[in-house]
Amino acid sequence: MDANRGSLAAGRDIRNSVALYVENGTVLPQEAYGPIADVRAPAGLCNAPATKLFVGRAEALTLLDTAFATPGEVVVQAVHGLGGIGKSSLAAHWVRRHHTGNPRWWITVDSREAIDAGLAELARSLQPALAVMPPAFLVERALQWLTAHDDWLLVLDNVERPGDITGLLDRVGTGRFLITTRRATGWHHTATSVRLDVLARNEALDLFVRVLTDGAARDTDGAAEVCSELGDLPLAVELAAAYCAETGTSPRAYLDMLARRPAATFAAVTEDGDPDRTISRAWRITLDNLATTPLAVDVLRILAWYAPDHIPRTLLTPLADAPELPTAIGRLTAHSMITDNHDGTLAVHRLVQTLARTPDPADEHRQPEAIDQARDVAAALLAGAFPSDIDDPGNWATYRVLHLHTEALTSHHPPGHDTIHTALALKHTANYRHGQGALTAAIEGFLRALSTFEQLKGDDHHRTLDARNSLAAAYESAGDLGRAIPLFERTLADTERVLGDDHTNTLTSRNNLAHAYKSAGNLERSTPLYERTLADFERVLGDDHPTTLASRNNLAGAYRSAGDLGRAIPLLERSLADRKRVLGDDHPTTLASRNNLAGAYRSAGDLGRAIPLLERSLADRKRVLGDDHPA
Repeated sequence: MDANRGSLAAGRDIRNSVALYVENGTVLPQEAYGPIADVRAPAGLCNAPATKLFVGRAEALTLLDTAFATPGEVVVQAVHGLGGIGKSSLAAHWVRRHHTGNPRWWITVDSREAIDAGLAELARSLQPALAVMPPAFLVERALQWLTAHDDWLLVLDNVERPGDITGLLDRVGTGRFLITTRRATGWHHTATSVRLDVLARNEALDLFVRVLTDGAARDTDGAAEVCSELGDLPLAVELAAAYCAETGTSPRAYLDMLARRPAATFAAVTEDGDPDRTISRAWRITLDNLATTPLAVDVLRILAWYAPDHIPRTLLTPLADAPELPTAIGRLTAHSMITDNHDGTLAVHRLVQTLARTPDPADEHRQPEAIDQARDVAAALLAGAFPSDIDDPGNWATYRVLHLHTEALTSHHPPGHDTIHTALALKHTANYRHGQGALTAAIEGFLRALSTFEQLKGDDHHRTLDARNSLAAAYESAGDLGRAIPLFERTLADTERVLGDDHTNTLTSRNNLAHAYKSAGNLERSTPLYERTLADFERVLGDDHPTTLASRNNLAGAYRSAGDLGRAIPLLERSLADRKRVLGDDHPTTLASRNNLAGAYRSAGDLGRAIPLLERSLADRKRVLGDDHPA
C-alpha cells in the first residue's frame, strides 16, 4: 500500500490475524470497515435546541410541513428574514415537533469551518467508536453516510452566503435541508425561499406575557403597547419582557424608557443575558458586512426617518447620480434590512428604523453627525417629491403617501431640527390636508412650517409670506375669521411692499383677503377688491390663466352674495365655459364652477336649470373626488 495513505498490519500468525488499517498513524476501529449503508442512526438522534418560548407561526409551520412531505426527493428550504425575527426558533420548533426523520441534525453555520465541525460531530454521534479519528476523516465519513441514506434532516442555521453551503449540497444528493438565513436573495439556484415576518400582535403579546410572568404574577398593563412599539419583533419582545421581569420594570415604565433613552434601552441586558444578544447588536454584524457599500448604510439611515411601510422608491431617485444606488438597495434587500414590496415601494421594520436614527457614539454606523445628515437628506427628498398640481385628483394618491412620510419624519424630531426642506414638506402636506377638509391637522402643519420659515428665512421671505397666507386661508376655512382676516391683511401689506403690486403672490393674497371679507359678510370691501384683482390677473396673466379663471369665479360669487344675479349668472356661465375649455370637464375647479352656477340658478328661482345641474354636479364630484370629499 501507499505509505502515505495508510498500511495494513497483522498480529500473530497470518491465518488468525486481525487486519488493521492505519490512517496517518491512527488505527481505525473495526466499525470503520463495514459498508456505510449498513450504519443505522441511533433512534431519535436530534441535537436541535429546545424551544420553550415558541409561540404562533401556524402558517409557516404548515408551509414547512407541506414542503417536506414528499418522500424520496431532495428538499432544500431557506427560511429568511431580519435578524431577531425568529428564524432559528421556527426551525428548532418544527424540527422537534413536526419532523420525524432520523437523524435531525443542527449545524450553526458561523463559517465554512463550522460546517465541517458539525459534520464531524454528526459522524461521532452516528458511530461513537470513531470519535478518536481525525476531524477530516469524520467529515468524510458523515458525508458518505448522508449520501447513502435519505431519512434525515440537516438544519443549517444562520447561513451568511449561499456559496458557503453549495459544496455540501452538491456532494449530498439525497435527504432534507432546512436553512435559516438573513439573506433574502441569491437562493434561486439552491433552495426555495420562505420569508418570515414578525409575529402577529396577539402572538407577540403572548410571548411577552409568558416571559414577564414566568414564576410570578406581574403587572402586564401596557404590554400590548410595548409589543407595538417594538414592531412585534420576537427577539425584541422577549428581551424587553425579560428585562421587565428581572428589574421589576412595568411595561408602562419600559415604554417611557424607550421614549426617553432609546439607545440605553436597546443595549440593556439582564444579569445573565448575553451582551451580544441585545437589540442594538441584532443587526450590527449585518451593518458591518454592508460597510463595503457605504451608500447602503446611508440609505438605511435615510429610510429610517419615513413611515415604515410603502416608501416610494422614487423618493431615492435624486440619489441616482451615485452609480452604486441600485447595488446599495439590492444589498439592503439581500440582507433583509429592507423589504422590496415589488410595487414600487420599500418597507423597513420600525425597530430597525428606530435604531438607525438613534445616535450612539460607540457604534460607527450610528454616529450623531451621520444621523443628522440623513434626517436632512430625508427631508429634502420628501420636499422635492410632491407633485406641483395639488388640484389634480390624479396626484392625490401621491400626496396621501407623502403626507404619511412627512408626518413620520416630523414626529421623530423636535421642530428645532426642522430645515427649509422640512418646512416645505410640511406646507405641501398641510395644503393637501386643507383641501381634504382635515383643518386641524392643516393648521398645525402650516404653523410649524411658518415658524421654520420665519426663523430661517425671515419675515419678508416669499416662502414666509406664502406660508402665512396659507395659514390664514386654513383659519378662514375653519370659520376663525378673527384670526384669518388680520393675517390676510398683514400678508397683503407685506407682499405688496416686498414683491410689488403686480406680483402673482400679491394678486393671490389680495384675492384671498377679498374672499375672507366676503365670508365675513363685508361685501362693501370684498366686491371692489375682487374687481380690482380680476382686472390685475387679466392684465398680468391673461384671460385664460387658471388663476384668472378662479378670480372671475370668485367675483361672480360676490355678485351673487350681494343679490346681483344679473351680473353673477352671466359671469358664472362664462367661468364654467372657460374652465371646461381650458381645464376640462372633470377638473375640480370646473366641478366647483358648475355647482356655483347651479346655485345661482336656484337663487334666481330657475329650478328647471338648477336641479339638473346640481344632480350632475353631485354625480361628477362623487365620481371624480370620491364620496367622502368635503366638496
